[in-house]
Amino acid sequence: MGKSTPADRRKIYVRIADELRADIASGRYPVGETVPSIAALCDRFGAAKATVERALAVLRDDGLIMSRQGSPSVVITKPEHDEAEEAPQEQEPSQEFTLLWGQLQEMRELLRRQAAKLDELDERTRNL
Repeated sequence: MGKSTPADRRKIYVRIADELRADIASGRYPVGETVPSIAALCDRFGAAKATVERALAVLRDDGLIMSRQGSPSVVITKPEHDEAEEAPQEQEPSQEFTLLWGQLQEMRELLRRQAAKLDELDERTRNL
């Protein structure tokens, strides 16, 4: 991890969360876009899945990302403070955003199921 040093006594998940927070603040992961998958973050940081999940939970608790099981985490806001200042204030996503996010996830699941059905039908017709 780039910014950490051997003398850095913070827990690994805290260092990962801080680095991802900086990535969001810098625009590397813009609002509305997804953060890399847990597997990709495990590779990037050389950390276990549970450690990366805990770091993402910190960002979720800080109100920077939103995620649902089976879906990628999405950046919903940038940190309001510089890293040198106190921790960012929590910002709840708007009710409209939450509603739209839920609808989007339902649509993605429906499309995933439809694609699976199409794949199954395609396979059955090939075997005729």
